[in-house]
Amino acid sequence: MNAYDIFLTLHSWIRWIILVLGIIAIIKAYAGWFGNKPYTKGDNGISGAFMGTLHLNLLIGLILYIFLSPIVEAAFNDFGAAMGNADLRFWAVEHILVNVIAVIVAQVGRSKAKKAIDDVRKHKLTAIFYTIAFILLLSRIPWGETERLFRW
Repeated sequence: MNAYDIFLTLHSWIRWIILVLGIIAIIKAYAGWFGNKPYTKGDNGISGAFMGTLHLNLLIGLILYIFLSPIVEAAFNDFGAAMGNADLRFWAVEHILVNVIAVIVAQVGRSKAKKAIDDVRKHKLTAIFYTIAFILLLSRIPWGETERLFRW
């Protein structure tokens, strides 16, 4: 197994951790928002875990993108042709761009929530920003390519 395969496998499996943590964080945020509940250490912990895994996977993805991916390398060898190929365009532009935006949206939400004084506002900000980020993340997972969903 070479470095590309190792990083790609890590990137693929961490995605599932992100999805689970994201679902939990979003459900807790909506429950806190609409239930008028206090923002607890548990809420902060799950939010931090979600953000931590997002950042870790972004770092792994950037290493893949910049240094290791033969798909990205092929796309940049003839970028004009790659933009005409839906698969190459997905990996060279769409996947990374939308996922970076998703991480930024989630981080902005976390930062705003941490600065908020009111607990319900913390939940509301977390719910809104994490939901947007989560939808963006879901839109860039290659759902139709089952071999990419579970790498070994």
